Amino acid sequence: MIPLLGTMLGSAFVFFMKKDMSPRLQKSLLGFASGVMVAASVWSLLIPSMEMVEDSGRWSVVPAAVGFLLGMGFLLLIDELTPHLHIGTDKPEGPRSRLSRTAMLALAVTIHNLPEGMAVGVVFAGSENGAAGLSLASALAVSIGIAIQNVPEGAIISMPMRAAGNSKWKSFVIGSLSGAVEPLGGLAVVLLASFMTPVLPYMLAFAAGAMFYVVVEELIPEASEGEHSNLSTIGFAIGFVLMMVLDVVMG
Repeated sequence: MIPLLGTMLGSAFVFFMKKDMSPRLQKSLLGFASGVMVAASVWSLLIPSMEMVEDSGRWSVVPAAVGFLLGMGFLLLIDELTPHLHIGTDKPEGPRSRLSRTAMLALAVTIHNLPEGMAVGVVFAGSENGAAGLSLASALAVSIGIAIQNVPEGAIISMPMRAAGNSKWKSFVIGSLSGAVEPLGGLAVVLLASFMTPVLPYMLAFAAGAMFYVVVEELIPEASEGEHSNLSTIGFAIGFVLMMVLDVVMG
């Protein structure tokens, strides 16, 4: 629920900002979101995945490698099968659909938020099962980090919807609902992990791969196009360091 609250807070910006989001701010926020997701993937998911099977020696990297690739492939499949539209573009991706532009924008963000919910769920499941390197504090750190990242993400969704002619309340609700998949994804992973403890290292890496897919496929390209890409680089650095510090201090 913590990441969902971050999305709702960001979506609420639509009530206080009268103008469109400036390109400079949008680039900075996209870079920041990318940095948080990369740091969370490395420090909270991939490293613990290898630490859980460190007794395997050099083979301890296998679950991380396999799970990471499966996570990337899973998001690629969802991306191909779901009709969606990215911010700043007019060409839908995925199969042809009669869905409205607003609905396809919401689906694009839902795809982004799914791996974030999975990441929180799998870290929590690992801490509950006594996995090495994972604790409730680690799960809380991931939740807070993703919630911070979701604040600008919620604003990035609701503000363009308002600019496109939707009411403030409609823009807020759609922006908030885009994050509803996170607690659902987290709960599903927790329930699944309780029956599949031996594959937790793979599940941690799976969530990392899914998050990396979102960063590489969507966030970084959008942040790097056009002017002010240097601001996205600065935002990435700030987001990465913030998430890294949260994980180390609270983990």
